Amino acid sequence: MKKNTFNPLAATLVITAATAVVVAYCFYFPEQAMPTIIVYVSSIIFMSIILALISWIYKRYGSSVGESEIVKITEDLNTEMMIWSDDFSYIFMNRKIRDLLGVSDDDSNKKSAVLKAFGMNSHDNGEFEKIIGNQSYEARFKNSAGSITSIAWSTSLVKKRKKHSLYLSTGFNLTEIKKMKVNLASANDFFNSSMELAEIGVIMSSDRKNFRASPEMIRMLGLKNSAITLSEFRSLVHPNDRLQFDSAVKSKDTSEVKSIEMRIKSVGGVYRWYSYRYKSIKGTDNTLPLFGGAILDITQEHEKDILIERLAYIDEVTEIANRNKLMDAGQEIYDTCHLLDYSYWIIVLDIDRFHIINDTCGYKNGNYVLKNFAHILYKFVTPGGLAARVSGDNFALILKDYGDNELPIRTVRSIQEEFAQLAVDELASINLNCSAGYSRMPDDGSSFLDVMEHAEFALKSSTGNQGVICAYEPSMHDSIIGNTELEKALGLAIENNELQLFYQPKINLATGKLMGVEALIRWIKPDGSIISPDAFVPIAERSHLISKISEFVLNEGCRQNKLWQKMGYPNIVMSINFTSADFYQSDLKEKVFDALAKSGLEPQWLEVELTESLALNDIDFAVSQMNKLRELGVKLAMDDFGTGYSSLSYLQILPITLLKLDRSFITDIEHDNIAYEIVSAVIRIAKSKKIETIAEGIENNVQESILRMAGCDYAQGFLYGKPMPPEKLQDFFDENMKK
Repeated sequence: MKKNTFNPLAATLVITAATAVVVAYCFYFPEQAMPTIIVYVSSIIFMSIILALISWIYKRYGSSVGESEIVKITEDLNTEMMIWSDDFSYIFMNRKIRDLLGVSDDDSNKKSAVLKAFGMNSHDNGEFEKIIGNQSYEARFKNSAGSITSIAWSTSLVKKRKKHSLYLSTGFNLTEIKKMKVNLASANDFFNSSMELAEIGVIMSSDRKNFRASPEMIRMLGLKNSAITLSEFRSLVHPNDRLQFDSAVKSKDTSEVKSIEMRIKSVGGVYRWYSYRYKSIKGTDNTLPLFGGAILDITQEHEKDILIERLAYIDEVTEIANRNKLMDAGQEIYDTCHLLDYSYWIIVLDIDRFHIINDTCGYKNGNYVLKNFAHILYKFVTPGGLAARVSGDNFALILKDYGDNELPIRTVRSIQEEFAQLAVDELASINLNCSAGYSRMPDDGSSFLDVMEHAEFALKSSTGNQGVICAYEPSMHDSIIGNTELEKALGLAIENNELQLFYQPKINLATGKLMGVEALIRWIKPDGSIISPDAFVPIAERSHLISKISEFVLNEGCRQNKLWQKMGYPNIVMSINFTSADFYQSDLKEKVFDALAKSGLEPQWLEVELTESLALNDIDFAVSQMNKLRELGVKLAMDDFGTGYSSLSYLQILPITLLKLDRSFITDIEHDNIAYEIVSAVIRIAKSKKIETIAEGIENNVQESILRMAGCDYAQGFLYGKPMPPEKLQDFFDENMKK
């Protein structure tokens, strides 16, 4: 075969052209750069061997080499190579391309194989011009196995002749790279889909000034493209959250993942809550520093947190802060007082006789009162202050102290005035009022809890009257502590049956016979010492132990009276006292009926004594309760008549059967003519209403004689006997029956 001249420079140009193709490809597809370079370098190694051989041959033989020598060199190269003339009179294919095309070395129809290798179905001069004219030409065809093969051909002129020219085409197999590209695209799609489904956006930066956002991040925030500057992103962050975002961006390099929660303006211009989990990585000799992380929408979770916080810190009925919130915020305010030299007032308020509202008007109206009372308090909250419901009908108000010592008193009085105006419609018969105790922080305690307890001390130290406003004084502390210990002991005394009834005789002034007794509670300790009712009954009323005591008095009084009847003693009336807490219970009638039923005592032998102030405190409800008791056949007595603010006209309204003249009128009745005239007038009016009268506190015969002459029916006092245990009263029975 005739030798052809072959210039090694041409081969060098071919490799240079191929390198340019690879570099260009890597530039446009950076994610595929590494596998592309690996494949290309492998090809270059083989090509270098060829060039080395050609160079050696060229130096040895001069300016040309034989075709057979070129064929030998290229035959087993691990890259596709073809040498062909533009008139296809000469075609050489190495084994690599022949195997792909499925043709043999001596195949007579190599032209069609060349066309196939260039991805052409027929000879098209225009397409061949593109192949020759471009440094890279990509062709796709089905290989001998039936799968698609992609090859990037680089074609260079080897020799120019008059009739035809000779070309060298070197192939770069892109098939695996194409597959990798598809796989990478699929993986990228999978990643983006995962981020979209999880609603997680990613934003990264190498200089902390310019960021790149993931597709999901773009969608979440409605960005125009993936590029966003720091200032642009910061403008989307809520103004109140920018400080912590700035701190995150300025954070030093660390391997720890940190997170912040912030509001970011999202699609539609609406702020949503996001959790930003970020990390900063130091740069190395081969890598740039990196900052950024994932952004997750936590709006729903944050709303749940708000709901949980609401449940934890907001009172359900009144919709103001509860005790938990009060204690947390109160301590913060207390600490601020020390830090900034501020001062605040803490006022603790109780709604007076709130149980009466629940019992008489129902819990719906009770909640209505609580809610509106809370709203009234809220009007008086000063900057940095708080209004809260502590428990039940107990509230607290924190006010900024501006140096006005009268501020708590004026505030409570204003609250009382507004609160009283709620007494309309179903509440019209209720006297709405509140009492309060107050203290100053930080002066009145070593913590907020201390200060608040001292305000409660002040409230508990009040006399028990309605509408009391009391300031804390250090001397109250010991008194309250003593009462607290007494309260605990009283609770144990009730459980251990240390309470006992004593009975004071009531005498018929006309006959001198025993007509009844008044049951009086006594607390007898195991050592025999007796505690006066005046010492423990007020504490029992404040601690709600009074209901247990009253239940004991009612049941024990009925049982004892029935027992005396069974023992053969004359029938007498058993008088018991009800407190306000007992009398205004909605089920009072049922409780009295049950006590009578258990003991078997007939109702006419039971008398309920009510104080004047208790009966007239809520006149309409008092009349209703009295009528219910009268329906049972129980007698009703008004105790301490004349000491309150009533008038004799109430005797026409109240369904009482007995009027009890207070001892203050009896003490000097033999010396005070005015006292005598008042007692005489009351007795006359009572008789006109068919109401019996009894005088208490009689200590001598002169008083007894005057009252008998004035027409008084019954008498009670030390002249006849002090309160005594049941066995002593039985002795009194025996002596009295002899008269």
